Amino acid sequence: MEMPAPSTHAAASVPAPSPLATRFRGYLPVVVDVETGGFDWNRHALLEIAAVPIDVDADGRLVPGPTTSTHVVPAPGTEIDPKSLEVTGIILDHPFRDAVPERAALDRVFGPVREAMKRHGCQRAILVGHNAHFDLNFLNAAVARCGHKRNPFHPFSVFDTVTLAGVAYGQTVLGRAMHAAGLEWRGEEAHSAVYDAEKTAALFCKIVNAWPRPHAADGGST
Repeated sequence: MEMPAPSTHAAASVPAPSPLATRFRGYLPVVVDVETGGFDWNRHALLEIAAVPIDVDADGRLVPGPTTSTHVVPAPGTEIDPKSLEVTGIILDHPFRDAVPERAALDRVFGPVREAMKRHGCQRAILVGHNAHFDLNFLNAAVARCGHKRNPFHPFSVFDTVTLAGVAYGQTVLGRAMHAAGLEWRGEEAHSAVYDAEKTAALFCKIVNAWPRPHAADGGST
C-alpha cells in the first residue's frame, strides 16, 4: 500500500523553536535583584524583588524582557538592620510603597517567569544576578517560609554577572562593569531592585551576545 505523503501544511504550522530553548539547555535566564533588611537570608527580611526574564529579538540576540517587581511586607519573625535601609533608601511606612505579603510577592514575580518559560519552551528558570547567590538565597528563604510549591527557579545553579564581567571586562563592581561595557549607569539610582535588575539584564545580554554561539549541545549532565 502506498503511504500518503506527509502534510506540508501541518509541518509549516509548527513554529520554529525559540533560540532560548536550546541556548542554555532548556533553562530560561531570569535576572533577579532583591533589596533586603540585611545580609543574613535566614534572619533578615525580604523588602523588594524585581525580575527580568531574558528574551530574544528577531536576529536571535538576547534582550531584556519586561520587568516585574513588587515591594514586600517583612515576613513575621524576620529582622531589619536600620543600616540596610540607609543604603536602599526604603521607607517601610511610605504611603506609596504598596507592599504585599511574601506569598503574594512571590506569586506576582513567578507568574510572568512561568509564562516566559512556556513561550520559549524552557523547562526551568535559572537566576541571573550580580552576586547571584545573595539574591537566590533570599528568594529560597522566602519560598521556604511560605511553603511555595511552584518556584520556577533552579534551587542552586545561577549565572553570576560578577564572574562574567570579570572575565569580559576585568571589572566586578556593577557600576564599573557597566561603564566598561559601554552601558549607561547612574549611581544615584542604584540599590533599587528594578534599576539594578534592569541594568544587570543589559550587562548579561551584552556579554552573552558577544560570545560565540555554540554549534551543538555537549550532552553534559550539569
